[in-house]
This record gives sequence, C-alpha cells and structure tokens, in this order.
Amino acid sequence: MGKRSYKIAVIQLNLNDKPENNLKKCLAWVREAAAKGAEVISLPELYSSHYFCQSEDVNNFSLAEPLYSTSFNAFSDLAKELGVVIIVPFFEKRMAGIYHNSAYIIDTDGTEAGLYRKMHIPDDPHFYEKFYFTPGDLGFKSNATKKGNIGVLICWDQWYPEAARLTALKGAEVLFYPTAIGWHPSEKQQYGDNQYNAWMNVMKGHAVANGIYVAAANRIGLEQYLPNTDGLEFWGASFIAGPQGEILAIASHDKEEILMAEVDLSLQENVRQNWPFFRDRRIDAFSDITKRAID
Repeated sequence: MGKRSYKIAVIQLNLNDKPENNLKKCLAWVREAAAKGAEVISLPELYSSHYFCQSEDVNNFSLAEPLYSTSFNAFSDLAKELGVVIIVPFFEKRMAGIYHNSAYIIDTDGTEAGLYRKMHIPDDPHFYEKFYFTPGDLGFKSNATKKGNIGVLICWDQWYPEAARLTALKGAEVLFYPTAIGWHPSEKQQYGDNQYNAWMNVMKGHAVANGIYVAAANRIGLEQYLPNTDGLEFWGASFIAGPQGEILAIASHDKEEILMAEVDLSLQENVRQNWPFFRDRRIDAFSDITKRAID
C-alpha cells in the first residue's frame, strides 16, 4: 500500500522587503524546514514582495513575473536538491493586462505537479486585489505529488466551503492556504478578536466537513509603506489542523516560525468512515448551489 503518512510544514514570515531579498530568505527557510524533516512545505501568499495591494498603483505590476521564470527556477532547483514538495505562491504575469495571484506546486524532482490561480478575488479597504488579479481559470484541483495529493487554495478562497469541498472531492489529502491576512490597526481593538476567530473557525470547519488536513501559511508584521495610512498588521497565527478540526500546530501572531505536523492517511480514512459526510451528501438536492441567488 506504500507510505501512509508524511510531514508537512507551513512557513510564517515577514516579507516586507525587496523581491531578491525575499527570495533568498524563503529559500533559506525552506531549506531549514526540510532539514527538520518536512516533506511538503508551503510559503505565504505573494512571497516575493510586500503586500502591494494596499493601493491601486500600476507601477506594482512590475512585481509580476512570467510563468517558469525566477521563482519557478529557484524553487525547482531547491525541491530537486532536497527531495521535497514546495508550494510557491507568486504574482503571475500571464500577458500584458492579465495577471494572476498564483501558486506553483513543485514536486520532489523539480517538475511542476500543478499550478493554481486564485479563484476568489477580494476588494476591501487596503486589500484592493481586483485591481491587480484576474480570477483564476484553472478550477479547483488535487495535485498528485510524490509525497501525497495536495490541494492549494489562496487566502480569500478560505472563506468558501465550496472551494474546500470540490478540492477535497478531487482527492486532496491536505488543503494548503497560503495567506496574507491581517488587521487594520485602527480596527484591531474593536473587531480584531472576532475577525481572527472567524478566520480560524471557517478553516477548521472545512477540515471537519471534509475530513481533511488544513494548513494555513500567513505573513506577519506591520506593512506601512503608504503615506497617510496606518498600514496592515498581518496577524500570523499560521496553523495546521487535523481532519476533526483539531489544532496540531499553531504559530504566534508576531514571530517568524516553521510549523510542522504529520498527515496520517490511516487516521483520515478512519475519521471519514466514522463521520461519513461524503456518503450522506444529498447531491440530488444541491443543484441550486450554482445560482447567484435563489429567488
């Protein structure tokens, strides 16, 4: 039957630096995670730059890169050297005028096991992603790697149970959520706890409803690079949850860290046998889910 478990890691970092520095930093942290025994390793969303979506500025398109260029080449070489799977979220330039918030899934031999383009694009104060990103057109996928079947969704996708369900139904054993989420400092005292708890709770719900491992890799740090604003304080708290929503590892709000946990496929199978939510789904009654509203 082969190996029934493997170790995953999410890396929580401050990425408020230049692309060349962030690349060097992330390569070093992935190397450290592999040295600790991690076999599948995820970086946070848009790893290579500060979170530029705080403003709508055409100059920021210069941060995008074509497919299979800087990020892919660097992490492909590292994955092959270390024999690990690496999830690399990046700003993709597909062509002039079409850009995506994307992630490579790079296999242990350095080849591409999959590409994901963020499907749900937010437009909130200082999260002006619709200005930059075309919604993904590759759908929800399970990516077969030499370590396991990996599902990748990105940040705003984490609020949508449909995205988690479809990725799980396609065979993913883990849902990775590379993320850039934080507080508006002026709102933190009043709303911060509820915002953070909602973020945790919705993803733990995906784990339970799908009997799946969930791993979120967030940024940390205050990114305040625009005049007359108080910036965004990324809240960290990256975590890995098991298939009953149990927290297997959780990070601080403000430190750079590597989180690791074991994906146990025998446990996952046992949970799904005892909580048979997939078996009992009334797929004959779900057709309305594809409607924008049910009038």
